[in-house]
Amino acid sequence: MAQPAFKTIAPPAKKAQAQQTRRDAAFEEQKRSFLRMVSHELRTPLNSILGFSEILATELYGPLGDPQYKEYAEIIRGSGAKLLKLVNQVLEIARLESGAAEMNARAEPLECVLEDVTGALKEELVTRDVALSVDESAEHVLIHADPKALRTVVGNLLQNAVTFSPDGGEVKVRVERCGDSVEIVIEDQGEGVDPADLPRLLKPFEQGENALTRRGHGAGLGLAICDLNCQAMGGTLKLASAVGQGMTARVRLPAG
Repeated sequence: MAQPAFKTIAPPAKKAQAQQTRRDAAFEEQKRSFLRMVSHELRTPLNSILGFSEILATELYGPLGDPQYKEYAEIIRGSGAKLLKLVNQVLEIARLESGAAEMNARAEPLECVLEDVTGALKEELVTRDVALSVDESAEHVLIHADPKALRTVVGNLLQNAVTFSPDGGEVKVRVERCGDSVEIVIEDQGEGVDPADLPRLLKPFEQGENALTRRGHGAGLGLAICDLNCQAMGGTLKLASAVGQGMTARVRLPAG
């Protein structure tokens, strides 16, 4: 006599878990598709705005006539550059939070990183008479990190330190050894913030000053991008500050 056939039924909990896994995978694919679309649809017109406004501002094909036209072209170019930076930062946040960021870690000399990122700060350092001092402890240091991500982290933290330093102030960079890790320490002499606000500053779109009076003009994404990049490279970012005592940023990453 033939045995009756039985259909295996998955337990409700496992079935629900499998469905959730499929939904999560579908959501992540939708997010990646959205990022690709946004990247193209926003960057393409912005590149045109930047390119043509630069042609007008430099009067490449001849004088514009009234000097005010040139001034307007420079304003358009500056505004376009700020908007493109914001778009790139938003896309970077989304890419890092989705886990889609690919890190190609290798031994990277910190001296080369500092040399690359400080170039963009030279004008502001001279204009506001802010000194940038790099301790000898930062010499001949190798860090195991993704080159682009490491430059983003160090560059953003230095820019933040310079922005909030007083005119005539000083930003200090040094390195501390911690077993198999290296800590890059960046200190500024700014006004500092309440320690209770520090966790909030690592969240996207958060700033340390009142939005109407703050010195910086960013969207509050720099520190969040630094934190997410550090996590993606197997490291950490810690902030220490107190009102009237500046801020100290500590980036800990594996030694190279």
